[in-house]
Amino acid sequence: MKIIEFLIDEDKTIIEAMNRLNELSKKVLFVVKNDKLVASLTDGDIRRWILKKGNLDALVRDVANYSPKYLYEHEKDEAMKYMKEYFIEALPILNSDRNIETIILINDEEIRDTTPLDLPVVIMAGGKGTRLYPYTKILPKPLIPIGDIPIVEHIMNRFYYYGCNDFYLILNHKKEMIKAYFSDIKKEYNIFYFEENKPLGTGGGLSLLKNKINKTFVLSNCDILINENIRKIFEFHKEEHNFITMVCSLKKIKIPYGVIEFDSNGEIIEMKEKPELSFFTNTGIYIVEPEVLNELNENESISFPEIIDRVRHKGKRIGIYPISEESWSDMGEFEEMDKMKRKMEKRYE
Repeated sequence: MKIIEFLIDEDKTIIEAMNRLNELSKKVLFVVKNDKLVASLTDGDIRRWILKKGNLDALVRDVANYSPKYLYEHEKDEAMKYMKEYFIEALPILNSDRNIETIILINDEEIRDTTPLDLPVVIMAGGKGTRLYPYTKILPKPLIPIGDIPIVEHIMNRFYYYGCNDFYLILNHKKEMIKAYFSDIKKEYNIFYFEENKPLGTGGGLSLLKNKINKTFVLSNCDILINENIRKIFEFHKEEHNFITMVCSLKKIKIPYGVIEFDSNGEIIEMKEKPELSFFTNTGIYIVEPEVLNELNENESISFPEIIDRVRHKGKRIGIYPISEESWSDMGEFEEMDKMKRKMEKRYE
């Protein structure tokens, strides 16, 4: 990688910075002014800004840390020790004029907290997947392959990587095929099956877990993947004292038409040619406190967003954890499934 790939101008927007971080596949950028290091910008800086201000049109200068961590050339031998101490993924090495001479990178494996997370993971795997018909006429949606293995196994492997060992699958449609698949493969984790007698939506099946889970758990749809540090999301959930934390992804949509704004007299105020809208959308992954199970009635058909509304109106704290658009893959429709496959192929190249 070249140093210039890590650099961003302080007059760029947050969205441009998020796009650069995605392209770089690292968690930090550096702001240089007159060739001298003046600030750093991490994905955490951006996340905190979004949660505090909610303004996606802010500039890098509004968000960046103007007390960045760095070492000088004569301290270079201490770089690895310094990076591990502060959990830094990329560290600039400066000359006496504060110009960046090099950037030292560290592998995620070396700085990742490897203590098992040990969170129960609940996966809603009972839907019919009608948007993926005719694939789902033959296979249940959780078993549709992305590469060499089914989507639900990708999800489980991702959580297992962080030390999650207990998986609770809520089943309905073609449930015997799902159980047969997992009985046939070698796995290091535990799977517990809970079967709906009738479709209960994306939340109702949780009623089957009453008295089965008594600690904070992850809830995931069976058709999405996020490329994010699950431990950081869990720690954020606890630090914020959330009852439920919804993982939300930035989404950008370009309107293919000119958009006209006008006043009550029919006079044009502004014309925008093919504007791009930016907003956050629900990914379908949540960190959930076990008390939410007490809010459910037996055999009640309800979506999880409806459950969120129910507990929110009772005064429970519902928070969001924002991630970038490139960190979220959704298999819900054919076009999105193809995108997911391409992302997975690129990741393993």
